[in-house]
Amino acid sequence: MFQFQLFNDIVEQARREIVAAGYEELRTPKDVDQAFARKGTTLVMINSVCGCAGGIARPAAAHAIHYDKRPDYLVTVFAGQDKEATARAREYFDGHPPSSPSFALLKDGKLCTMIPRHEIEGHEPVAVIQKLQAAFEQYCDEV
Repeated sequence: MFQFQLFNDIVEQARREIVAAGYEELRTPKDVDQAFARKGTTLVMINSVCGCAGGIARPAAAHAIHYDKRPDYLVTVFAGQDKEATARAREYFDGHPPSSPSFALLKDGKLCTMIPRHEIEGHEPVAVIQKLQAAFEQYCDEV
């Protein structure tokens, strides 16, 4: 019982961190479809409970958005938790295998670029921030 509660606490902390950073949680396939149907740019953070999500990806997600150019929308799905929403989001990521944590940048619902786990794990948060901001520079408008 203790391990189950501990895991739930970790999941809730991971959810709170990304929501506090300004990301909208997408918990159902319908949420995903509605969010991805919006015009403009959308950054998707595929969240998880692994160490590289907590130590690298979520901090990068929180700090990268403080930039002259940034996505119109910030959303997140939680791999391993909101499984149907995550599966639906991944349907939009043509040609990219499932990867969590990871980031996807969409424009008008179409994938522009991905930052998969292998470009996050083992890297410093600042390196991931730089990758995200390079994508913002290429695909997003001035704030």
